[in-house]
Amino acid sequence: MNKLHVTSYCATSLFAALLCTSVSAQPVQNWTPAMYLQYGTAEHGSDAATLGVTIPWKNWNYALGPGVVTGYWDVWGSRWSGDYQGSSRSNWVVGAKPTFRWRAAQGQSPWFLEAGIGVSYATNRRYVTDHKDFSTRFNFGSHIGVGYLFGEQQKNEISLRLEHYSNAGIKEPNPGENFLQLRFARHF
Repeated sequence: MNKLHVTSYCATSLFAALLCTSVSAQPVQNWTPAMYLQYGTAEHGSDAATLGVTIPWKNWNYALGPGVVTGYWDVWGSRWSGDYQGSSRSNWVVGAKPTFRWRAAQGQSPWFLEAGIGVSYATNRRYVTDHKDFSTRFNFGSHIGVGYLFGEQQKNEISLRLEHYSNAGIKEPNPGENFLQLRFARHF
């Protein structure tokens, strides 16, 4: 079973759990900034370790169906590495991404779905591995994810994300890279 099938299965299972879960957690009174650690893996042994911060859009929300959509800025730095000509090659990548988050039960559910699209830039060199050769240091990043808030006042969160990076066809080759990522965040 390939990583895309595993990701699809996990996302579907977590979404089904979201729909079937009764809400008993305390609501977050004021969504606050968070710091996070994230680790992801891609095909052919590439990986990404990320440190980032989320900055909520304080005065913006939108009622959608039985839930509420909120938004935040995701600002991060990451180390991508993969096999290249018999050794490991690393790239440092920075990025920013506006992200939308939907929570059921008028925004009170501890479960959430989210999606975002933004930009990234490889600071030291293009991303090149034995299997991928990006033609640009500038790329777009998009993701979909599912997560859960927990702990005292729901200040902790864990999420599973499928993230795609490519230059959107600005220059060839444009092989793109897909990371399956696990994130832990702590609101402060």
